[in-house]
Amino acid sequence: MLFKDIRDYQILFLASFLILGIRARDWTLQPQLILVLIVTCVLTQWSLSLVIGQLSAKEQTISLRSAIITSLGLSLLLRSDHWETMAFAAASAIASKFIFKVDNKHFFNPANFGIISALTLTPDAWVSPGQWGEDWWYGLVFAGTGGMILKRVGRWDTTAAYLITYAGLEAIRNIWLGWTWDVFWHRLMSGSLLLFALFMITDPRSIPNSKIGRMVWAACIALLTFILRNYFYIPTAVFWALFAIAPLTILTDILWSAPRFYWSSQGSVTSDQ
Repeated sequence: MLFKDIRDYQILFLASFLILGIRARDWTLQPQLILVLIVTCVLTQWSLSLVIGQLSAKEQTISLRSAIITSLGLSLLLRSDHWETMAFAAASAIASKFIFKVDNKHFFNPANFGIISALTLTPDAWVSPGQWGEDWWYGLVFAGTGGMILKRVGRWDTTAAYLITYAGLEAIRNIWLGWTWDVFWHRLMSGSLLLFALFMITDPRSIPNSKIGRMVWAACIALLTFILRNYFYIPTAVFWALFAIAPLTILTDILWSAPRFYWSSQGSVTSDQ
């Protein structure tokens, strides 16, 4: 294989999506803000790993790949006109991995935590869920690249549980209201929704360890997404749902014990050694 670590492919794909969005969708992204996100994520990861690593023998070696993935995720989703907001989001995202942990496992998705922190604690951050539009070929690109990564890390069940639950709820609502099926497909054919389902809720280091735990967890996120989107009219429902349900990981890991996921230089491992 070209890359030994599957995260290298993830970095390549996310960077490609970023270029695609700028070129094909005419996103008004400022290059300097992307640079701020990358530099802040990498420096925060390095400094906190160094400091906390001196205090805990269990701390993993410094992983800059994860920091770059987080920065690219923030670049794809978060918008602001000020570098200070982006730096705050990036620092919050990485810091959450070191602060919010149980048994040395973090349960918040870093990029999602950074997004929620910026939305709630700064005056000029926003997310544009419809930035990808509803072109079907974006879905094929995301499904193909995301599928390759999920096959390696073994987390297809999480994406499937989320999409099947959410699609089922939207279908029931569509039938109940007597709408035509083009409305249903309009609700599902969203590049941002697929990007979220394939790349954000499948982070193997922060989601439940067991398969049944992941499926229950993902279904809960889908249910809350549906409620927030359709009854509270929150356009960023997916991010709030993930943030709210993330701590449920602690409970699912207690109820359904399974080996924990670790990254290795050769790709991925599921072991508690």
